[in-house]
Amino acid sequence: MLYVWILFNFFALGLLVLDLSVFHRRGRVVSVRAALRWSVLYVALAAGFAVILSLWQGHQAALEFVTAYVLELSLSADNLFVFLVIFNYFAVPEDQQHRVLFWGVVAALILRGIFIGAGVSLIHRFHWLFYLLGGLLIYSGTRLCVTGAHNVDLAVNPLVRALRRILPVTSNFEGGRFFLRNPRENFRLYATPLLIVLLVIETTDLLFAVDSIPAVLAITLNAFIVYSANVFAILGLRTMYFAIAGLIRIFRFFNYGLAVMLVLMGLKMLTVDYYRIPTSVTLGVVAGVLVVSVVASVAFPAVKKSMD
Repeated sequence: MLYVWILFNFFALGLLVLDLSVFHRRGRVVSVRAALRWSVLYVALAAGFAVILSLWQGHQAALEFVTAYVLELSLSADNLFVFLVIFNYFAVPEDQQHRVLFWGVVAALILRGIFIGAGVSLIHRFHWLFYLLGGLLIYSGTRLCVTGAHNVDLAVNPLVRALRRILPVTSNFEGGRFFLRNPRENFRLYATPLLIVLLVIETTDLLFAVDSIPAVLAITLNAFIVYSANVFAILGLRTMYFAIAGLIRIFRFFNYGLAVMLVLMGLKMLTVDYYRIPTSVTLGVVAGVLVVSVVASVAFPAVKKSMD
């Protein structure tokens, strides 16, 4: 089984290297059309992987992967709101946003792999953690429903404050560089604002993972399925950002749909020892909530306040 993990990670890494070194070698603004093409490609790859999984481990494993993938992609899409806030807050040039997201994906794959491995192992040893995670999901969903959005205070991010104590930070972006040595100060090492943006992206992604990974664990405890669903969702999320960044605020009810998903997954975890909800039903509910939240957002757009 180890060779499967190795091959899959080489496959994911190969896609990222191909993306950055070949298709996006030079920093440039990613067009909506190009982003849509890449998004369709990643969805097609996920569908192809589901077919392979079905032939390899059976229909149930493939169904669990599809459900986990759709749920993870839906929950990860909430990150897009935060990405917009972060990039606007730090005034990141559009031609450098892709580079930040690329390295953010690399770090996210490593950190989430560790998170998933530890979570599955602990749940197998301490079953009561399943109930704890279920309660956490219900709390997170309720909080998200009440607030309507995740609140991110960028000014007090601990990593940003710690970095500024350790390294001086340049006042301007230096192309796609994260570090810079100043020849006028004996080549003193400086961090650039792009590094700070990357750290903020990663810390907020970990906060989101606290919600999304337990939700996927409610579907299956197969670590490989959970991890592969996360990988495909994260890979697609990066390109999805550029595809819908200009349209994301249209979906005003999307956060409430995510809140419902979190609460439902939490309830599923709390009742797992009494009633097992079929994976096909879970997939139908997740897809239904997603469609309803998007359709409702389009049908009932936010009313623009008139200027007096």
